[in-house]
Amino acid sequence: MRLWQNPASPFARKVRIVARETGLLPRIEEIAVMVSPVSPNADLAAHNPLVKIPALQMDDGKVIYDSTVICEYLDTLHTGVQVIPSDATRWEALRLQALCNGILEAAVLCRYEGFVRPEAYRWDGWVKGQFAKIRNGLDALASEAPAWGARFGIGQIGAACVLGYLDYRFANENWRSRAALASWYETVKDRASVVATMPA
Repeated sequence: MRLWQNPASPFARKVRIVARETGLLPRIEEIAVMVSPVSPNADLAAHNPLVKIPALQMDDGKVIYDSTVICEYLDTLHTGVQVIPSDATRWEALRLQALCNGILEAAVLCRYEGFVRPEAYRWDGWVKGQFAKIRNGLDALASEAPAWGARFGIGQIGAACVLGYLDYRFANENWRSRAALASWYETVKDRASVVATMPA
């Protein structure tokens, strides 16, 4: 399999963590590509019409995209503990993943607004609205984190990607003021899959 990704992408990171947690990494070639909403990557465009990462080429040559779909697919390829449960806890895990995806979408949009959009066209009110989503999402994660225990499924993987991305792109965002979330992150930040995928 081939995975188009970028080490800075939190969505690609989620897939890369799942690949390591499930033991599937030896079967996957990770291809680092640069992507931009204003300068589409030609190689990636040939495989993903949305020209977004991550995208995974399966063994049969077909390409699937969106981190949620790719993670679900990878979870069918191993015999270990599922990162996406199939029992009654499945919907809770998927809801938590959706919460983390929403936080990350808002954070990436803020990154694009500040880094890609010309300064004359930047909209502070819009950025404030995105950060409200981020902070509301962090509050929700903090309220739930004490119940996670040792579980490191798709929701917790998403949460690790959220916190890592905020540290990477928005270091001044004091998410550690939420003590329960900071305490939980201390239990997973040195996990091998999390360390190996940390953006430089």
